[in-house]
Order: sequence, then structure tokens, then C-alpha cells
Amino acid sequence: QVQLVESGGGLVQVGGSLRLSCAASGDTFSRYVMAWFRQAPGKERKFVAVINWSGGRSWYEDSVKGRFTISRDNAKNAVHLQMNSLKPEDTAVYYCAARILIATDAADYDYWGQGTQVTVSS
Repeated sequence: QVQLVESGGGLVQVGGSLRLSCAASGDTFSRYVMAWFRQAPGKERKFVAVINWSGGRSWYEDSVKGRFTISRDNAKNAVHLQMNSLKPEDTAVYYCAARILIATDAADYDYWGQGTQVTVSS
């Protein structure tokens, strides 16, 4: 099993940047694909980005391509989400998640953090 703790959320103005981090503990971190999801009030949890075990490949939801970058540091058991050019529609609780194989459906993920709030003000 792996335990996940997110940090780095906050309030930012439109066009600003935030860097989210997710610290992992427990099992061997490099065994897991890591992903970020987000959930706005009253809406389903949605895929944002995923990165493979080595960090060599990543995939993004269309609305964040070119603005968000997912990365991982296997030596530090951490995954990050750099968010630039933020928009009001990026406002949500952001969750990191882990599983063994690549997936973009939240239902497929086995391990979740508690979430961190990101609010983009206009």
C-alpha cells in the first residue's frame, strides 16, 4: 500500500501559477503510476494528468495541455503538478492518486490523497 499527502494548493489570480506536490510513503514509489485528478463543487472527479513509472511519459486532459506539467522524483517519493496560466475553471480540489498500471479513469485508482484546494479568482 501507499499513502499520499498533497500540498501546495491555495488562492491565486487568473493567469497565475501554483505548484502542487504529493508525497508518497509506504510501498516502493517507482512501482506506481501517478496521476492528478480534480473535483469541482457538485461535479465528478475528473482526470488531469498521469505520469508513468520512470517519469518518461505523461498524458494530459485536453483543457490543461500546454499549461500544466506533471513530473515525479522517484528518489524523493514525490509527484508534482506545475500549473501555469490558471483560469477560474481550474478551481477545484486536486487529488493525487496511484495505481500499478496507466489509467485515466478515477474508478481505476487504488490509492488517493486527501486533496488540496485550488481557487483561481478573476
